[in-house]
Amino acid sequence: MSRIWAGTDCGKTHHHTLVLDAEGGTLLSRRVANDEPELLRLIADVLGLADGRAVTWAMDMTGGEPGLLINLLANHAQELLYIPGVAVNRATDSYRGQGKTDARDARVIADQARMRRDLLPIRLDDEAVVELRLLTDRRTDLVAERTRVINRLRSLLNSMFPALERALDLDNTGPLRLLSGYQTPTAIRRAGTKRLTTWLRNRKVRSAQALAEKVVEAAERQHTAVAGENAIATMVHTLAGEVMTLNEKIAGTDKLIEGRFREHDLAEVITSMPGIGATLGAEFLAAVGGTLDAFPTPDRLAAFAGVTPAPRDSGKISDNLHRPTRYHRRLQRVFYTSALISIQSDPNSRAFYDRKRAEGKRHVQAVLALARRRVNVLWALIRDRRCYQVTPPVTTAA
Repeated sequence: MSRIWAGTDCGKTHHHTLVLDAEGGTLLSRRVANDEPELLRLIADVLGLADGRAVTWAMDMTGGEPGLLINLLANHAQELLYIPGVAVNRATDSYRGQGKTDARDARVIADQARMRRDLLPIRLDDEAVVELRLLTDRRTDLVAERTRVINRLRSLLNSMFPALERALDLDNTGPLRLLSGYQTPTAIRRAGTKRLTTWLRNRKVRSAQALAEKVVEAAERQHTAVAGENAIATMVHTLAGEVMTLNEKIAGTDKLIEGRFREHDLAEVITSMPGIGATLGAEFLAAVGGTLDAFPTPDRLAAFAGVTPAPRDSGKISDNLHRPTRYHRRLQRVFYTSALISIQSDPNSRAFYDRKRAEGKRHVQAVLALARRRVNVLWALIRDRRCYQVTPPVTTAA
């Protein structure tokens, strides 16, 4: 069946679409606003040019700015392919000319879609996957912001009261609650252990007496007030409050993620794997789009997750394996972190890890090898819709 190809270079306010026929001739080249009426007019004009021929659309993004266009194309039952931006940039060098324009990029996208048969389709995610992706992205932002604030808080404490910074674990609520009321060595010495213990217990801090004794001991080591102590103490008080607020937001987001994740059909299967809880399971579903339709084999999933080595052979050099450079980093984190946890909770994972260590592999190499093996297991569990068992079921030959 004859076909035409429409390549779209996506932008924030405007897209540029260029349509090619089977011989590579240009049928249409247009810059359109990222607005529904303009996009609907573009789709109608391209379908009019088709004149009974099939239309294949291609673009260099799968979400974000072209989200409206993707949904409109899906509503019109149009075939849509994805070509990575890196592939577009590299292919551009093989075309004549050195200019960089949206029209040129759209031509490259359309021409690559015309010639290549290995491009993956872009599918609309269901509501559950979209919500999980939004929630996990939000959680990632909150955790990154908390890390930034804690690092700033540690830096300020080191500049004013180094002994207190060494004594406190700012990942826990108790030390943060303490810093919301007492920041300087003078204030802590004046309060004393007994008063500090009472103050912390009234705020429901665990191990209040042990914490009070630790900070009073730190205060006894410093009797010098640094320059700007009052200003630094005020900033420490503010940052401690920000960290506690972020902790509450992260806890609330975790509850939303768990509630939405538990409603998914694959939740029970995914969490049956040792080391994968609701948060990592939600990140897995968000990364793969809720199903494994795009991954016909576990090798494809492992390559997408970056837990399988990439060969760099040339000439007489063979078996030259390196860590991949293009992969889904969030998905790699899911498999690596869950493998690390499973070593402590799953005898099969522990035995595999110990065997790799005995073969001379370093810790990170052994964990990555375990993560690769777990990709096979999880892929098979999802395919068969069954939960993980420490002792595999016995199968009999037909």
